[in-house]
Amino acid sequence: MRPLTEAETRAVFEKLGKYIGENIQLLVDRPDGTYCFRLHRDRVFYLSEKLLKLAASVPRDSLVAPGSCFGKFTKSHKFRLSVTALDFLAPYAKYKVWVKPGSEQSFLYGNHVLKSGLGRITENTAQYQGVVVYSMADVPLADVGEYVRNEETLT
Repeated sequence: MRPLTEAETRAVFEKLGKYIGENIQLLVDRPDGTYCFRLHRDRVFYLSEKLLKLAASVPRDSLVAPGSCFGKFTKSHKFRLSVTALDFLAPYAKYKVWVKPGSEQSFLYGNHVLKSGLGRITENTAQYQGVVVYSMADVPLADVGEYVRNEETLT
């Protein structure tokens, strides 16, 4: 487990900035302590400084998941967010989309959401923005890489 390099940090923060904007600082400096991002086996983990010190005493081969997995780097060095990061991204999301109950199940199975399946949407959501998809009961379902407004579907 090691700290992120400059290029890796930039890739992670650009991806997070797409979803939560300037609120990245709120992820690092939290009221309950300082948190950091660490790389372990091409996966980026989000963990507290206390947990980081405890994880340093565990051998690398035995260490499975030192914190919450935020995403991973692909072989082409692109960063992909994981669904486990959704609990941390959802409270700070800039753009949100609420899906009606009828379209919720279809979306979770991987289908597009039509305009008729949208319950609400954050105002001024531009095309190709990263959005967090919620159910009508305000339960975060997924983070979507882009919202295409012209086709009136979520992809």
